[in-house]
Amino acid sequence: MTDKITDLLARGLPWSIAAGLLFVFLSISFSQIFLGAALVAWLVLIMTRRRRFEFPPFFWGLIAYSGLSLVACFLSDNQAISFRDSGALLLFLTVPLVFTSFQNRRQIRTANLAILISAALSILLSLIYFVFRAAPGERIAGFMDHYMTQAGLLMLFGGLALSLFLFTKGKFRWIWGFSFGLAGIALILTMTRSAWVGLVVILCVLLALYKPKALILVPVAVGLCFLLSPGPIKRRALSIFSTKSYSNAIRIEYINTGLEIIRDYPLFGTGPNTVHVIFQQPKYNLSADARSNVHLHNNLLQIAAERGIPTMLVWTAFIIWAFVALIRMVRGRDPDVFPLAAAALAAVPALVAAGFFEYNFHDAEVTFLFLYLISVPFAMRRISRAEPLDG
Repeated sequence: MTDKITDLLARGLPWSIAAGLLFVFLSISFSQIFLGAALVAWLVLIMTRRRRFEFPPFFWGLIAYSGLSLVACFLSDNQAISFRDSGALLLFLTVPLVFTSFQNRRQIRTANLAILISAALSILLSLIYFVFRAAPGERIAGFMDHYMTQAGLLMLFGGLALSLFLFTKGKFRWIWGFSFGLAGIALILTMTRSAWVGLVVILCVLLALYKPKALILVPVAVGLCFLLSPGPIKRRALSIFSTKSYSNAIRIEYINTGLEIIRDYPLFGTGPNTVHVIFQQPKYNLSADARSNVHLHNNLLQIAAERGIPTMLVWTAFIIWAFVALIRMVRGRDPDVFPLAAAALAAVPALVAAGFFEYNFHDAEVTFLFLYLISVPFAMRRISRAEPLDG
């Protein structure tokens, strides 16, 4: 392969990642097309030794998770379903892709701007739809097929926007701050309680890093949002505390059934993406409404049930590893790295908190944005060390 072609691939690689992020709120198909193109270009550059296969240390957790998942595919109750699902493991390559592809600060700023534009278009559609077309109590999904995907994306974007508002300088930070406010409104309109909880976690983490005394603003903000919200949203919020509400009752069923499945399949689970087939069996005694769903609405339960307890423990280790690495990075207080590291640090417990009530780690759009957010601070640190002055 000629040097001209590899040079072209190297120059286009960050732009392809940015294009994938540009469509993350708009179209999963286009987002994955650009991400796939970036992965192909990256692999070519690795094979031609224009890039090294490097990654942040926490990626070892995802490598182990992928290996155990493939073993679970071989032992699956339905190998065809499980192996088709295993293609989603390629999404984990986002971590080394992001870590090695960006070569200067400007490229990372462009990628973040792509997320901002994507989120802004989605938020604008959500608000217009809510004002002019939504039925009372309708859950707003933006460009997504499902409101819970929209909520997961808005939650993660909210953390990025708030962090860049709080911890960067210049007039553009106010655009990030304004975007955070609009994202919060759009998130409320999804009526997705798990993502609401995740956003509260993000607020707590980022305000604690900014000024610990500012944490008093969290209950104030939550209270104001509740008071100003329409009746259906208020009822949805209050349902969090009711074990008799429809969705909570079903989640309790899933917890009980998930634990039973884990007891029956402790080591390697039922096989990736087969739990919804297994829990149709009468022995698990799920209600008809619960059987109509496709997962257990909980990251830990779902991973353990379909891939086994060891895989769930490896996933937990990956989360802890990433969180600890980001804490160390935040403590370094590098002005280039800190805003991105703070956003990533907040994203980790937010994903975990929301994941107690929703299987969000298997949602391709959410997983892509999450992996980008936790990887890009490491790319920025690499650039900052190699390029002390902004170029």
